[in-house]
Amino acid sequence: MTSTDDASLPPLSARVPLSDLHRPEHPLIAEWRPVTAQDAATVHEVYRAIDTQDHPNYVTTREEVEEELGYSFIDLEKDTLLAITADGRAVAVGIVMEPPRQESLVREFMNGGVHPEFRGRGIGRELLAWQRSRGEQKLAASEKTLPGWLVGYADRRAPDRERLLLAGGFEVARYFHTMERDLREPIPEVVPTMDVRIVPYTTELADEVHTARDDAFRDHWGSQPLSDEQFAGLVSGSFVPELSFVALAGDEVAGVLLTDVNEDDWPGQGYTGAYVSTVAVTRPFRGRRIAPSLLRAVLEACAARGWDKVALDVDAENPTGALGLYTGMGFVSTQAETGLVRAY
Repeated sequence: MTSTDDASLPPLSARVPLSDLHRPEHPLIAEWRPVTAQDAATVHEVYRAIDTQDHPNYVTTREEVEEELGYSFIDLEKDTLLAITADGRAVAVGIVMEPPRQESLVREFMNGGVHPEFRGRGIGRELLAWQRSRGEQKLAASEKTLPGWLVGYADRRAPDRERLLLAGGFEVARYFHTMERDLREPIPEVVPTMDVRIVPYTTELADEVHTARDDAFRDHWGSQPLSDEQFAGLVSGSFVPELSFVALAGDEVAGVLLTDVNEDDWPGQGYTGAYVSTVAVTRPFRGRRIAPSLLRAVLEACAARGWDKVALDVDAENPTGALGLYTGMGFVSTQAETGLVRAY
């Protein structure tokens, strides 16, 4: 995949005004300071409180927090912020993340939030104002002639988050569905329309799987290639190789399905099961019944373990018709999330 700079656009450095970094102030916050690598437990505590309130069916693990804080492309001193009360309690976390390998647009992700006990008091507005100004600083430092986005997400069960982003100049750009598949229901027989082998994921296939994932997601909304560091994170932590599958056409990776299992999610979900993080079929092999064959493999494997459901997320406007694919395999929509963007 090559860069797609648009020569008709001035560089981001000429389009994004370079303003001073917002210095947040709030009477309940005694200190605003950067997150350090030693703050993983503190950040995790805030995240877990947010998760429990906003989306109890999926919770952030301590390992995921450590991974995020450890990314080489996050400057903890400049790209993170922790809000501390006078009694030393962390009540809000902000992270501005610009992943590497931005080839068709430059994205700055607004991650974090405010502990539910401290919402509705203006802390979130101060945090987002800092994030927005930091994101604009990073965009203004880019010489790429690409669109620039500040990106935030809001679970539909947390409408205050969406209202906060809208008030901060973000616009609704996309809707995403969480879909679940009851494993008590019969799993349809699916056979690819070409000679393809469905095999479990192995580390020996990692490079080819990474390449296939990036190629398959090239036409998905906002998607950019993953760095080696990001891909390593995708296949670590709660990732389960034996519940992840690869479609091989000869020696070529034609499709990929990657699965996570986080048993800490189960109480909030109300069921046992797995989460499919990635379903990808490369362009030459689309329309060959490869994706449903991969789904059948994971559904059968999870049913064999006696679990209740398999879940995944899908872009409601996915150009490959994924929503219809999942519906056809027995998945039903249960929750929704909004993607919001401030574009430059």
